[in-house]
Amino acid sequence: MLRVPRSRGALSGVILVLLGLWGGLAALVGPYFHFAFTPDKAWSFTAGRVWLEILPACALLVGGLILLGSANRATAAIGAWIAALGGAWYVVGGTLSTMWAASDRLGVPVGGTTRQVVEQITLLSGLGAVAVFFAAVALGRLAVVGVKDARLAEREAAHAEAAPTVETPRPAHDDRPAATGPIPPARADRPGPIQATQPLPRRTGRAPVTPPEQAVPRPAEQTVPPTREHAAPWPPESAAPRAPEPTDRRVAGGSAEDTGSFRRPGEGA
Repeated sequence: MLRVPRSRGALSGVILVLLGLWGGLAALVGPYFHFAFTPDKAWSFTAGRVWLEILPACALLVGGLILLGSANRATAAIGAWIAALGGAWYVVGGTLSTMWAASDRLGVPVGGTTRQVVEQITLLSGLGAVAVFFAAVALGRLAVVGVKDARLAEREAAHAEAAPTVETPRPAHDDRPAATGPIPPARADRPGPIQATQPLPRRTGRAPVTPPEQAVPRPAEQTVPPTREHAAPWPPESAAPRAPEPTDRRVAGGSAEDTGSFRRPGEGA
């Protein structure tokens, strides 16, 4: 139940960081525009300016950063309390400084009456009131447990109870008890853990290998009768010469019996 989304205090944290930057820089850079407390000198670190302006500005800055970046309810609440204390010091610090020594006081606002009122509000009391308001808003949001937070916590608790446990193997000589714990859920892109009794997956695209003793005996080779293509060439070499026929052509220059086959002129020369 201590887990909270970072967006729970994001708005208050950003505003507190901006208020802290304004309070610290205005005290050091404001004298350039004659918008400060005496002494009217830029980058002057007097005791009153450090204790009443720079110190609470740092509290607002640190508290806002903790509130902005923490996802834990208790840690974010601590940051909000730090910012609230810094804002409260802006409001009451000027009044309490009147009881200090004159050298440790902040001084008086510079300029006319209207400018002095604006400086008093924007640099001390008004700045502190706004900081306390946003710190209180952040504390209120962190103190309430939302419906979404409760449902998320219940869902995580149920998932942790339903998750199976696996025993970690250990050596035979180890007498320590075996460590058990929930099995993390498998990711979509990674397979889950393979149990001891689960067969290993077979790769696709490869034929299973059969042991030699289980191989199926091949059938006996059969004698194939010779076909026409496998028969002896025709006509055989020992065959008798063919008798001449009337259709045979006679080659010029040859004998009358040379009518067995056609020859081109000059082939037998």
